[in-house]
Amino acid sequence: MYKIGVFSKMNKITVKTLRHYDDIGLLKPCHVDETTGYRYYSSDQLLVLHRILALKQIGFSLSEIIEVMDKDFSPGRMIDYLEGKKSAISKTIEDEQAKLNQVESYLKNLKQEVVFMMHNVILKELPEVIVASMRKIIPNYEAFNTIYPEMGKYMVEQKVKCTTPGYCFTLYHDGEYKESNIDVEICEAVTGFGNDSDIIKFKKIDGVKTAACVIHQGPYSTLGMGYGAIMKWIEENSYDITGLPRESYIDGIWNKENPDEWLTEIQIPVKLK
Repeated sequence: MYKIGVFSKMNKITVKTLRHYDDIGLLKPCHVDETTGYRYYSSDQLLVLHRILALKQIGFSLSEIIEVMDKDFSPGRMIDYLEGKKSAISKTIEDEQAKLNQVESYLKNLKQEVVFMMHNVILKELPEVIVASMRKIIPNYEAFNTIYPEMGKYMVEQKVKCTTPGYCFTLYHDGEYKESNIDVEICEAVTGFGNDSDIIKFKKIDGVKTAACVIHQGPYSTLGMGYGAIMKWIEENSYDITGLPRESYIDGIWNKENPDEWLTEIQIPVKLK
């Protein structure tokens, strides 16, 4: 037999816990010295204690363990209890997953609200400009990195000068934000007309009296957040969209290595309803 202290160390369990198990009738010592009150445990009780600890680790309460071990232990009886515990745990997981889904939904909405707060919409006039333009269907926003060098090379050959301050922007002929197969017209404001080529045309674009504008900071792949903010503002402030959305590029790959520092102004022609 083992004294309670030794039995405690052998099983990595506190003496206080063993005394509690004795008090509630879960695991009583095999012998108690009448004179000293010392509790003693037998080696056979190691199996019982390990069964208690195993059941506790998989989620059984002490009252449930007492019920399981109240009668003679049998594999069949234990299977029934474990099947019941499995069903209860599965139900808990389903309930917690539903709560998790709700939390994720709330987080998504809150993050969108933060995004909207970071995008301050203003109204301003857009000037009439002469532009060199290239209209293409591009697969994604990363394609801009190859289009602009091609366009710039031709403009150098034509000896046309960009306006000061520069006004480089994209018109979206789809009329809405898209992530792929985007119908775009890339425009660079210039001081005068050059000679048209098969892919680059020179033309005049009329001014816009009122445009809702917002500055978006970050890579082009996150522009959807800026569009979400400006579209919400247009709706909430009773405006109608009267022209194609534009993106005016202020900082980008040409002067900022870190995409998080890129600045793009989204410009959407509007009028009051």
